[in-house]
Amino acid sequence: MPASQIAELKRKAREKIFDPEPLMARLRELMKNHNESYRESSLRSGLDEQAVRRILAGQRPNITSCVLMANHFGIDPNEFITLAGWPEIDVFKVKTVSADALPPEAVEVAMEIAKIADSGLRRQVADAIKLLLSKHFDL
Repeated sequence: MPASQIAELKRKAREKIFDPEPLMARLRELMKNHNESYRESSLRSGLDEQAVRRILAGQRPNITSCVLMANHFGIDPNEFITLAGWPEIDVFKVKTVSADALPPEAVEVAMEIAKIADSGLRRQVADAIKLLLSKHFDL
């Protein structure tokens, strides 16, 4: 997407009324799941120590802050980006494969991982499985 289109999408997003409540609720949930304070979440995301406090006070974060927080919490960056009222970024869109195209044992493993409620822990388990596969099978 050309830079001019991105700039136009951002301008239109700024013109819309920003409802901070969904973003605030999701951020509180993630902080609780990670047992982190405002300051810890901010600093561990790579932001200044007051960034999360400002967001929880209703200030709209910029797209870079959304990406940094999503990375810290192990979630799709487009989730934070759209909750902040910005347009999705194509590079973060994940293509999914239908379960019909996967072997049954792969689907079973995926279903078990999906049962893990904590997104951070779910990400760690998935990363551990991928590491195990790469170490033992050169995948």
